[in-house]
Amino acid sequence: MLASYIDQAMELAFYEIIEDDEIYWGEIPSLQGVWASHKTLEGCRRELREALSDWLALRLHLGLMIPVIAGINLNELTKPV
Repeated sequence: MLASYIDQAMELAFYEIIEDDEIYWGEIPSLQGVWASHKTLEGCRRELREALSDWLALRLHLGLMIPVIAGINLNELTKPV
């Protein structure tokens, strides 16, 4: 479930090159605070995936809401069984 969520969220990523600095900027607009930058596009993708993973871990740990993506609701993971 978590891996699927990450894959689906990465599909929503937006990338651009910052001409002045010659770096790539990537973000997932629907997930506030999930962004990365790197000198290559592939490096930016890797950094963005890591930022997303850390963002999810923190939100799950703190019990904060996580937006549903592609019908995947990670908030169910924090509910008591």
